[in-house]
Amino acid sequence: MPTVKETVAAISKLLVLSYIIDWIFIVGIALIGYGFYKQPQNHHPFSLTDPTISYPLSEETVTTTTLILVCLFAPAILILLGSWLLVPAKATSASTYNPSSTSNPTPKPPAAQSIRRKFWEWNAGWMGLALALASAWTATQGLKVLVGKPRPDMLARCDPDVSRVTEFTVSGLGSSVSGAATLVSWEICRNQGRMLRIDGFASFPSGHSSFSFAGLIYLTLWLCSKFSVAFPYLPRYPVEDQRHIDDSTSVRKRGAAPPVYLMLIAFVPTATASFIAASRWFNYRHHGFDILFGSALGVFFAYIAFNMYHLPIRRGAGWAWGARSRKRAFVRGVGFPSSLGNDGWAGEWALDGDVEGAGVRDMVVRGQGAQGQGRIKPEGSEGEAVRLEG
Repeated sequence: MPTVKETVAAISKLLVLSYIIDWIFIVGIALIGYGFYKQPQNHHPFSLTDPTISYPLSEETVTTTTLILVCLFAPAILILLGSWLLVPAKATSASTYNPSSTSNPTPKPPAAQSIRRKFWEWNAGWMGLALALASAWTATQGLKVLVGKPRPDMLARCDPDVSRVTEFTVSGLGSSVSGAATLVSWEICRNQGRMLRIDGFASFPSGHSSFSFAGLIYLTLWLCSKFSVAFPYLPRYPVEDQRHIDDSTSVRKRGAAPPVYLMLIAFVPTATASFIAASRWFNYRHHGFDILFGSALGVFFAYIAFNMYHLPIRRGAGWAWGARSRKRAFVRGVGFPSSLGNDGWAGEWALDGDVEGAGVRDMVVRGQGAQGQGRIKPEGSEGEAVRLEG
């Protein structure tokens, strides 16, 4: 059983550095978004008779401060607590060399190894959350600056000088064709402060929608993973037997729905994100398409970030992917046919450079000597880390 000193010494400093650099790049993505936010805004021409930008200026139901607290800090705290409270300790140690043997019980996992596993789950959870939010923020701010779409309450912010319409006309046939639209530039507004100049032309896409769905959909996926909330899964026929008789071999025994209270817990974040997005509609801050696009943007980045750091919900037993191999901390190199399996970023058996991996490899060698060719089987429902099959 490795001691704390041996566990710490076994951690690759190069591998730790590679993940520190990952964090630096995630922060860099967010800083790029801040740079977009500080850029001069484009201002799309508009018509003074356009009813879609003639809504009144109202108070925000969900302020930016509330948005950050609910979609950044709340998920981060829940992931921190969940990583240390929900991750079991016994899954951090190799199982018995012979599962059928009663003479070789499963050893109690060392405290250092247990803490290391919990810390990694915490790190992976936060990295995914940070990547989702930073990416959504940057993409949203870049699009806002480029598009410069007027908000639904833009004319209320603008207070246009209607006596100077001709001076600020940029397009349209309103002056020569009856009923035709006349498009004017934003300089016609008497109020040219920040509330109009920057915020008034930031309708597309909805930042509240993208940020809330990025953070809270990620949290929903994380909770579904940890609580095993997923559709019951059955491989396609004829991979599985299709007998429906009432015994233990029935195909109906292969899966079941999770408890409803777990579903409610997992989908509260999604409902919260939906409310935040809807508030941008009834507060007249965004048009419908802006909200839908921002929501889709957030879901897209949440999905990518979760799957980068976590095993599939149905098959992952709630675990995050392991760390990269120390040999492939920065680059995988040319000549590997795919990023999957033993030739991917994690290295051989996804255990290269790990204290747990060293123990498992020793176990495999012994298993090969005693039982012939052995192979590693993923964790079972009993929480065993690995098993050998002859």
